Amino acid sequence: MDVRKFHNYIISEDIVKALNGLEYEIPTEVQAKVIPAALEENDLIVKAQTGSGKTAAYVIPICERTEWLENKPQALILTPTRELAVQVKEDFTNIGRFKRIKATAIYGGHQFSIEKAELKQKTHVVVGTPGRVMDHIKKGTLPLNKINCLVIDEADRMLDMGFIEQVEAIMNELPRERMTMLFSATMSDEVKSLSLNYMKDPINIDVSEADIVTADINHFIYITDEEDKFDLLTDVMIIEKPDSCIIFCSTKDRVDMVCERLNDLGYPCNKMHGGMEQKDRLSAMNRFKRGKYRYLVATDVAARGIDIENISLVINYDIPLDEENYVHRTGRTGRAGRKGKATTFVVPTQNRYLHDIEELIGFKIQEITKPAKEEVVIQKPSFDEKMNTTPKIKKMKSDQLNKDIMKLRFNGGKKKKLRATNFVGVISNLEGVKAEDIGIITIQDTLTYIEILNGKGPLVLEAMKNTMICGKQLKVTKAVDKI
Repeated sequence: MDVRKFHNYIISEDIVKALNGLEYEIPTEVQAKVIPAALEENDLIVKAQTGSGKTAAYVIPICERTEWLENKPQALILTPTRELAVQVKEDFTNIGRFKRIKATAIYGGHQFSIEKAELKQKTHVVVGTPGRVMDHIKKGTLPLNKINCLVIDEADRMLDMGFIEQVEAIMNELPRERMTMLFSATMSDEVKSLSLNYMKDPINIDVSEADIVTADINHFIYITDEEDKFDLLTDVMIIEKPDSCIIFCSTKDRVDMVCERLNDLGYPCNKMHGGMEQKDRLSAMNRFKRGKYRYLVATDVAARGIDIENISLVINYDIPLDEENYVHRTGRTGRAGRKGKATTFVVPTQNRYLHDIEELIGFKIQEITKPAKEEVVIQKPSFDEKMNTTPKIKKMKSDQLNKDIMKLRFNGGKKKKLRATNFVGVISNLEGVKAEDIGIITIQDTLTYIEILNGKGPLVLEAMKNTMICGKQLKVTKAVDKI
C-alpha cells in the first residue's frame, strides 16, 4: 500500500477533509511510522524530536478512534508545559473539526472553576500538565473510567521538570485496559522505566535525531565576550534582516533586559518566560505566530513543542547549558521543508558546553567572524526600512479550515435539560442542512454554542429563529468569538 498520502490510511473522510484544509499532504517520517501502529491500538515508545510532526502523529489516530456519542473523556494527553497543552488542544480541535471532537486544556495558572465547568460538558480529549491533571483527579472533576488512550508527550522534559512521580501517579489511576503512547526526544533510564512498568509489549519507533538536526538548518557560532553580546545581537539582526526570529536567553531577567533594550531601539519585539502571567505568555506567543512582532525574546519555555511557521532565524543569545535544549531551540526553525539558520553566541569560558552540543548533534558547528562595522553601516538603511514597514499578518493553516464556520449562541443549556443530540436532531432536519454541517457543540448551564460548518451558518441562524428545540423556542444569535 502506498502510504505517502494521508488518505491512504484507514481514516475517515472527516479526518482527511480536515487534514486537506490544514494543508497536511505528505506524512512526515514519524507520522508514517506512528499512525498505522496507533490505529491498530498498539502501545508505542517513540523517540522523536520537536519539529518532527509527532503531535499530528498521535492526534490523527486518536481523533479517528474517538466516539462522538460518548460524553466522558476517552483520551488523556500529558504535556510538560502550559503552552504545549494549549497548542495540542488546538491541534485536536482542528484535526477533529468535522468529527466534532471536543478537546479541553487544563493547566496551572488557568482558573480551576472554568476547567471544572468545561469538564462537566461533553469532552472527548483532555490535554493537561501533570500537576493540574492530578488536582482534577483528586477533586473528582476529571472522570477517568472511559479513558482508553494515554499519551505522554515530551517525557524527557517531564523528567527534567520533576513531573515523573506525578505522571506515574496519574497512570496508576487510569483504567488498565488502554493504549499508551510515550514520546520523548531522548530515552533515559527513568523514561524507559515508564514503559517497562506501565506499557504492554510496546513497539519502539526511533526517528533519527541527527537527520532532524541537520536537514534544513545551517548552524553557526560567534565567539564573543559577555559585554559585547548585545552589540553583536543588533549587528547580526541588521545583517540577517529576518522576517521572524526567536532570541533565546538563559534567564527571565536576561529576557527582560534584551527585550527592553530592543524595544528602546524601536525593534518590534515581545517576550515570553515563566515569570509572566499565563494569559500574557499565550498572548505573546499568538501575536508572534501571527507576525505582529518580528522578534520574540524567550527562555526555554518556548523551545519545546511550540509550532510556529516560517521562523527563519534562531539566535542563542546565551548558549544552552543543557545540550539537548540546543536541539529543541534550533528546532524552531527549518520546519516543514523550509531552510532555517541557527546562530549561537559563545563566551570563551563556555567551550565545554559547545563541545557537549557538538557531541550530541554529531558535527562541529562552523565559527564565523563578527559582522564588519562597514557592512553593518551599509545594511542599516535597508534594515531600518524593514523595521518601519508594518509586518504582514500571517495566515494560519487553521484560517482556511475555519473560514466557512459560523458559531451560534443559543440562550438555553443544561438548566433547560438540553443535550447535544437534541440540537443535532433539530438542526440536521432543517432544509439544506446535514449532520456533517454541525461542528463542536459546547453546552453550558444557560447557554449553548454550536459551530455550523460549510458556510451554512446564515441559513441555520435564520431558520432557528422560528424553530423550537424540545418544545422550547430559544433566542439564537451569531456568537462574537470563534472557537
